[in-house]
Amino acid sequence: MTASRAPAEPAVREFESTVERVDGREVVLEETYFYAESGGQPADRGTLAGVLVDDVTERDGEVVHVLAEDPTAGGAGDVEPGEPVRGVIDDDFRTYCARAHTASHVLYGAARRTCEDLGYAGFDISPEKVRVDLTTAEPLDDEDLVELERLSNRAVWDSRPVSWEVLPESEARDRDGIAFNTKTEEGAMSGGESVRVVTVEDWDVAACGGTHVENTAEIGQIAALDRSNPGEGVTRVEFAVGPTAIDRVAARHAAALEAATAADTNVEELPDEVRRLRGEVDRLDSALRDAQSDLLGARLAEFPTSEVDGDGVVWAVGTVADADPNDLREPATALIESDDSVDALAAVGEGETPFVVAAAGPDVDADAGAVVEAATDEFGGGGGGGPTFAQGGGLDADPDAVVAWLRDR
Repeated sequence: MTASRAPAEPAVREFESTVERVDGREVVLEETYFYAESGGQPADRGTLAGVLVDDVTERDGEVVHVLAEDPTAGGAGDVEPGEPVRGVIDDDFRTYCARAHTASHVLYGAARRTCEDLGYAGFDISPEKVRVDLTTAEPLDDEDLVELERLSNRAVWDSRPVSWEVLPESEARDRDGIAFNTKTEEGAMSGGESVRVVTVEDWDVAACGGTHVENTAEIGQIAALDRSNPGEGVTRVEFAVGPTAIDRVAARHAAALEAATAADTNVEELPDEVRRLRGEVDRLDSALRDAQSDLLGARLAEFPTSEVDGDGVVWAVGTVADADPNDLREPATALIESDDSVDALAAVGEGETPFVVAAAGPDVDADAGAVVEAATDEFGGGGGGGPTFAQGGGLDADPDAVVAWLRDR
């Protein structure tokens, strides 16, 4: 069995080892410092015998290096069983993964200080962001997300030492407050009876098989990006580290400054000003809706009236422009209730695809739904409603033709 030395010695970037087995593009070494994809951390990048490494996986207790080309096809040096080869690990990517993985421990430590009934449900590192899945008693909100970011960056600033050790499983489980999830941290289990434990001094302790930095100060900026709920009881927190985090924080600051300038205030007072403006917008929206309703009411009041079918019911019938069928319910009802000379009303919307709205008083011998049904039967479209209010759309006719038909029916 071969195990990666990467978790124990994450600072190693170049090494020599003896080839144990070659199978096409797959190479197994006697010893390797390449990290095999595990527990949410991607595999290391780099070269082996000068050939790009496409992937590194652990299979049947072996670390398998999958090269970009067949190393025995020529041009890649001697990659044969029993021969030494040189491995070079991509420094930038290994450093990023170590910082990002350690940042996930720091964020979990921050969650320990803000969340009740906290549990660990996994994580994942991608080139632009890191996600940590937490089980919590209640979903996290924006205020919680900001506090997690603040506490995490304080832990970075405090330069807390990070250490790792392999312990018997029983001893590891006895560690006070250890985050221990065998489903998400399979790389932490060493031979099934021992566990690799990573500790951020006075901040977090967890079973973990990944690569880490030796001090939280090496992580750099942490920027919370988003939160979501991918499953019941699970809150997913996404964050960035390093240059991506710096850029996101700068963009966020620039957006806040721009918004503050547009609102003629400063960043600190921006939330209060936004709430004030939101209230003003809501007030103006309400006033606008009232004005539009009054305007529609005035237009409906101008409709010519006539008795239809000799049934003694007086209908007001006409066309309206720039209106939605739902906008007509309130003014139509108000007109019927306030004007004793009008028992019912039918309005046809102007436009390429006219609509029809019908309203009737509750105590008159008229059925708004029946009127709309008859109109859609005559002119196409569809709709529905009850005796006092109904609407239909998609009529294939000129609005004036629909009005004429309604008056003459």
